[in-house]
Amino acid sequence: MTTTQKLIQPKLGVLKLAEKLGNVSEACKVMGYSRDSFYRFQKLYEQGGQLALKEISRSKPLLKNRVEKEIEDAVVAYAVQEPAHGQQRASNELRKKGVPVGPSTVRCVWLRHDLETFQKRLKALEAKVAQDGLILTDAQVAALERKKDEDQTKGEIETYHPGYLGAQDTYYVGYIKGVGKIYQQTFIDTYSRVAFAKVYDRKNALVAADMLNDRVLPFFQDQNVDLLRVLTDRGTEFCGAREHHEYELYLSIEDIDHSKTRAKSPQTNGICERFHRTMQEEFYAIAFRKKMYENLEALQEDIDQWLRFYNEQRPHSGRYCFGKTPAQTFTDSKELAKAKDVNNLFEKNINFKMSDEAEVGNAGEQPIRNNLTN
Repeated sequence: MTTTQKLIQPKLGVLKLAEKLGNVSEACKVMGYSRDSFYRFQKLYEQGGQLALKEISRSKPLLKNRVEKEIEDAVVAYAVQEPAHGQQRASNELRKKGVPVGPSTVRCVWLRHDLETFQKRLKALEAKVAQDGLILTDAQVAALERKKDEDQTKGEIETYHPGYLGAQDTYYVGYIKGVGKIYQQTFIDTYSRVAFAKVYDRKNALVAADMLNDRVLPFFQDQNVDLLRVLTDRGTEFCGAREHHEYELYLSIEDIDHSKTRAKSPQTNGICERFHRTMQEEFYAIAFRKKMYENLEALQEDIDQWLRFYNEQRPHSGRYCFGKTPAQTFTDSKELAKAKDVNNLFEKNINFKMSDEAEVGNAGEQPIRNNLTN
């Protein structure tokens, strides 16, 4: 039983017991709930079904108790500026600058912006340097170099610019009467978090390749950014013998490297897993209650409309987004990918010239060798 089911089952149980007994008071007494709670559960269930019962178990933030936006921005900026400082020192330094904020408030702000650990603050610093061209202090350089060594030791998968690494996964949407089983192919650029999704009535290597060919690569080509690598799990739709497997063959033709998650480690591709949860809660759970879909085309139209909102209007809290939308993050940072291509081209030209000079030198030495032998 999942955590969600554990949260929902008791609340759903009191509703069913009251219906079976025909007595709300008796059902509440048996299940240990008050009548007020019962009617609150009943209202939520009527409005949003079972998933609505899960929401009441989460603590809702009191926005009026949060610090002002100026103070929150100052705390976030300081975390990126001095990633090695803890919450107590950050509070003291900010107070010196006239920003009245306590250590616990600093901690809350860091949690909201995914900056609560030293490693996460270092990653945020790396992103800021790459996007804004910040000049690092000696301490920041040393911290970043130490983190890089640790990441290499742990084998952590990193991403450095749009197109450096894309994550692809298959998501089982559900069963629609008259249509059958629905599977979704998902692709996310791991740097900018720009997402693509397309639904199919099957899952195999052909549809996985079709997703890249129909949605993903045209987008990267329009942006003049190369897609270098794709990360997938070890499903049969993604892995197989290259000469007989449509997906592997397509990646080979397009010169895209294929990285696979470690066996029995689905969290390695957690970016796709988190996106699937967001899409389930913000799109599918609502769309299937509002509309009856008779074919995949109608469902795909609504998915495309939601994806435009997700990519272009919905602020993202991803590591490199800093509250911007995925589309804006991609636009602001795609120069990093172009600069990388220029550096690679420069290195290739130097290697090519060096090889030419070596050939010329060998050609000049040949007559001398012939004269010596003669």
